[in-house]
Amino acid sequence: MDFMARRPTIKDVAREAGVSATTVDRVINGRTLVREETMRKIAEAANRVGYHGKGIIQGKLKTSVPEVRLGFILLKKSQEFYKNFALQIEKEVSGRPDYRIIVDIRFSSSQSPDEFAQLLQDLGRRCHAIACTAVNDKRLDPVVQRLRDEGVVVVSVLNDFAQGIRKGYIGLNNMKIGRTAAWMITKTVHQPGKLAIFVGGNRWHGHDLREVGFRSLVREVDRGFTVLDTLVNLETRQVTYEATLDLLHRHPDLKGIYVAGGGMEGAIAALREVHDIPHVALVVNELTAESRSALIDGYAVMAIATPLPELCAALVDQMVESSSKGVEGASSQYFLEPKLILPEIL
Repeated sequence: MDFMARRPTIKDVAREAGVSATTVDRVINGRTLVREETMRKIAEAANRVGYHGKGIIQGKLKTSVPEVRLGFILLKKSQEFYKNFALQIEKEVSGRPDYRIIVDIRFSSSQSPDEFAQLLQDLGRRCHAIACTAVNDKRLDPVVQRLRDEGVVVVSVLNDFAQGIRKGYIGLNNMKIGRTAAWMITKTVHQPGKLAIFVGGNRWHGHDLREVGFRSLVREVDRGFTVLDTLVNLETRQVTYEATLDLLHRHPDLKGIYVAGGGMEGAIAALREVHDIPHVALVVNELTAESRSALIDGYAVMAIATPLPELCAALVDQMVESSSKGVEGASSQYFLEPKLILPEIL
């Protein structure tokens, strides 16, 4: 229908929504209560026809739907991945017509269990449900238990923690991720040698699983590769950079590196500095500007990326549903399919 020649009216909205003009007028002026389903049809119709009062109708719809407050605890605010994560959360909740969702996003500046505990407690005082990427530390268990007792849902994201207490886990199957990284390196490298793996810390359950998966597949292929002792990089660029330079110096037969968490920028920088032409097969975690450049230039062979739109959609769905149904009931695990980024698709 072409409304370009004139300004759309209430009658146009009513016709598009399949309701009477009187019903549309009731929504706009709030004279009587109108069912939520009908209000939503009218709001969508107003948007389609370009009705000038669509903002008023949308506002009426928002005040008619239930409110839910969701809290999110992410990691380093300066990292590109977590910036994108926060933006995707905002985008996901803004598109929900069934709830008026108020979001509170916090960032942990360290891997300290005390900081995670404080953030959980702060959000627990104002949120119905909390999604958190935190270390797997027993000191967090009583915090999550208290929140559960108070009716606050806690969902672990990317790294599972407080198992048996938290409501659910949403993220990647980390054991399979580690195996995938090892599969790519052992298929890419045609001569046996040393392999290295970086993890963020000793309390990241997801990184532990990635390491186990990586080592198990290397053993299974049995092609003469040796996996060196695991290196902890605290997910920082500088530590990874210095450790990679040391690896290259001490192990001339180093054939592959897997950075299971953050800090890949340091490994990329060290490889570029030492090798004019790529000699080491590097698998990294997440696609960023730097990992994209490394893939294009041959300094990385694959990036294993988290599908943020799918993650945030599933996460908000579970948090909203759990907040309305309560904390009781079986906990769950939801594994997302990773995005495997190869140089040829960039």
